[in-house]
Amino acid sequence: MTDLRHYDVIVSPAITEKSTMASEQNQVVFNVAKKATKPEIKAAVEALFGVKVTGVNTLVRKGKVKRFRGTIGRQNDVKRAVVTLADGDAIDVATGL
Repeated sequence: MTDLRHYDVIVSPAITEKSTMASEQNQVVFNVAKKATKPEIKAAVEALFGVKVTGVNTLVRKGKVKRFRGTIGRQNDVKRAVVTLADGDAIDVATGL
């Protein structure tokens, strides 16, 4: 049984052009919780997907100011984790959890 806290750490896979390019280097990109630490992210990915993680890099993409119908709004900040997997391991992000 996996720990339910792991589902709170990993929010969703980040499917972008850049993350697709990273998958060729055995890396997967996830949107994660703002307060998630690198050890928590590593434990969550290993528990949920059954793979070996060799490295975790994190970044915070600051939210942009956008206009919608003349009203100024601000997008939320998003924390992302670039997870490097061991050789031979793979995660198919298209299938989901």
